[in-house]
Amino acid sequence: MVKILSKIFILLFIFICPTQISRAQGVAPDAAPVKILLVPGHDNEVWGAQYGNVKEAAMNLAVASRIYNILKKDKRFEVHITRDTSGPARTTDGVQSGGYTKEFADYFSLHEDEITAFRENAKAEMQNRVESGAYVEKEGVPHNSVSVDVAMRLYGFNKWANENKIDAMIHIHFNDYPRWSKWAIGKYTGFVIYFPDGQMRNSFESGRLGANILMELEKKYTTSTYKRELGGLVTDQKLIALGSNGTLEGGVRSVLIEYGYIYEKRFRNYTTRHQAYDDMAKRTAEGISNYFFAN
Repeated sequence: MVKILSKIFILLFIFICPTQISRAQGVAPDAAPVKILLVPGHDNEVWGAQYGNVKEAAMNLAVASRIYNILKKDKRFEVHITRDTSGPARTTDGVQSGGYTKEFADYFSLHEDEITAFRENAKAEMQNRVESGAYVEKEGVPHNSVSVDVAMRLYGFNKWANENKIDAMIHIHFNDYPRWSKWAIGKYTGFVIYFPDGQMRNSFESGRLGANILMELEKKYTTSTYKRELGGLVTDQKLIALGSNGTLEGGVRSVLIEYGYIYEKRFRNYTTRHQAYDDMAKRTAEGISNYFFAN
């Protein structure tokens, strides 16, 4: 019953709800390219989840790079990515362990004080809204806390996206569940897409973007079996990636995709894992294209 209701909600979200931002449908052939920012989660220092010798950061980069290569061929898109596959070293997953692109490495280095001010001002403004009752805090899906350095990078991505009038940010991740060993299998499976809470100014169109991606992924993959992620399309107001504390402008759609739990069977084997990367990237790119260009 929950899955049926969720499917009805998603269909209504995509096809019936009125479009609030003009670029969501029917982009003119001569319009400026749609700007996409791909954010493969984590990095070589903080690599996120791990199963066996495979680290989430490498998996995220593998999928993001494939999405980048697909969209880059489409002249309707202008695509940016925060990490790339440059560099001599290869990870255990066969992906070159490149760091942040020069564009973002330079941005963090040159604008550290501005990013700090951006974060602190946003937090102060949100606190005022909460205290005045203009914004209601909700309990959502619990997430791991991030370090100060990681948080600064996430706020930096948001600031950069606002300044460069990015149309959509796609955060790429793989999920995890607490396990006693990196070789142990957890209890949940399936993918989920997070989008901003309804009180956030970029919520509605982010949700529609997420729904279009979900419809493509769900043709082959099942949504999360974790009860707080049922249906596969979940709102959140705490994730910095989605614009927490009001740090993303209304025109910057943002979704965070957890493509599955890192210990799932298809991800344990090199061959099937890379086949999944190819297919998931293709379906994600298709969902993005459907959102921006489908009639």
